[in-house]
Amino acid sequence: MTISTLSRSTMPSRRLGLGITLGIITLLTCSSPALAHHPLDGRLPANAFEGFMSGMGHPVIGIDHLAFVIAAGLVAALMRKGMMVPILFVLGSLAGTGIHLQALDLPAPEAFISASVLVFGLILARGLQTHVWLISLLGAVAGIFHGYAYGEAIVGAEMTPTLSYLLGFVSIQLAISLVAWTIGKAIQKKNQSQGLLNLRFAGFVLSGMGAVFLSSVVLG
Repeated sequence: MTISTLSRSTMPSRRLGLGITLGIITLLTCSSPALAHHPLDGRLPANAFEGFMSGMGHPVIGIDHLAFVIAAGLVAALMRKGMMVPILFVLGSLAGTGIHLQALDLPAPEAFISASVLVFGLILARGLQTHVWLISLLGAVAGIFHGYAYGEAIVGAEMTPTLSYLLGFVSIQLAISLVAWTIGKAIQKKNQSQGLLNLRFAGFVLSGMGAVFLSSVVLG
């Protein structure tokens, strides 16, 4: 295989890697931090539809939450049975919301949420197939803090919109992480070494955003 042929064969993978990185940046920069915890402008959902749409919106318009869900899906693509990572994250987020609804407090949730984006970005940037259960455990712990933040938007709501809200944020997080996992697997399948490099680059982007989130929390 000549150098020119090799270069042409890696071009689709590079374009796909660039696409995923630009996609991450676009999604995160288009999200509004001001609305991150208020999908209905601070109003409690009054029915099942509003509860579901609020639950769907919260992980998307909260850029810190969205960044982590994307990172979890991409990290999962590095490992066998990697979908355990976002699944346990989502289960953890349900537990975290339950903690908030029980009027229990967690220490510094925003700091932990920001740190989770940074940590998972660094895991992805390393590009190593770390033990899936260890990463899944970290994802579950992160989910507790993300879910605690989700709970703020539903405190005081009736049972029906509350259950719909939970269904909404579970559905959207699983969907986003599954898309990220699928893309991550696809770029590795095209070209293993180049695909891994693209995922690592996406990890650096996400870890950089996590560092910015954490700095803003610490510095106020």
